[in-house]
Amino acid sequence: MTGNRSRRRGRWALLDVIRGITLLSMIAYHGAWDLVYLAGVDWPWYHSEGTFYWQQSICWTFLLLSGFCMTLSVHKWRRGALVFAAGLLVTAATLVFLPQDRVVFGVLTFLGSAMLLTAFLERFLEAIPPVIGLVLCAALFYVTRWVNGGSLQLWRGVTVPLPSAWYQGNIMTWLGFTDPSFYSTDYFSLLPWIFLFWCGLYLGELVQGWGEWKNAVLRIDIPPLSFLGRNSLLIYLLHQPVLYMLVTLGTRYLRV
Repeated sequence: MTGNRSRRRGRWALLDVIRGITLLSMIAYHGAWDLVYLAGVDWPWYHSEGTFYWQQSICWTFLLLSGFCMTLSVHKWRRGALVFAAGLLVTAATLVFLPQDRVVFGVLTFLGSAMLLTAFLERFLEAIPPVIGLVLCAALFYVTRWVNGGSLQLWRGVTVPLPSAWYQGNIMTWLGFTDPSFYSTDYFSLLPWIFLFWCGLYLGELVQGWGEWKNAVLRIDIPPLSFLGRNSLLIYLLHQPVLYMLVTLGTRYLRV
């Protein structure tokens, strides 16, 4: 945000450290995925609920951090367009080289869309007090969490089905109403994830209002991890091709 609240600029190293830790976790997760699905490694645990929570911890952290950092961003439109373009690049590359493992509407496409939408709605979002915005977005995320599967969640075990007619085509799939024929190995639609992104946004607004004492904590730096965090987009784009190459070469070597 860039209104009266968000003239506060600067980079807090701890955010990059957390992003760097999450990036390492993501690389490990994708490396395990490659071993199981590309190299054919038999690893029963990878198909367990624990892996789901591992994956969720990665995406939740990235989305919350990205929303948080929107309160510090100067060039929101440019950053959003760059990340969205990176998402299109990932989609194009997987469609050409790995069509069976294609990434359509993946996390980068979502993040770029969320940044651009947030920039567009900036004045509206800024008009909502941070505490109310955080609570409201958390509630909306909870309600729409399983919208991809065709329903809203009022509370645990109580759902409201949505019209099947909504679940058709690419535009509706991008929004969150997933076409039954759609397939992607990485899928993040606007709903429900935009509300988690905005939770990070309002959390960032709250933290910035905590006073100067917070800077001592948020400036904690672990240089190797903060380096990874500062270069997360480039590393994200490069890590999977590198992992794929290593797994492919390793599999061929072991079979010789």
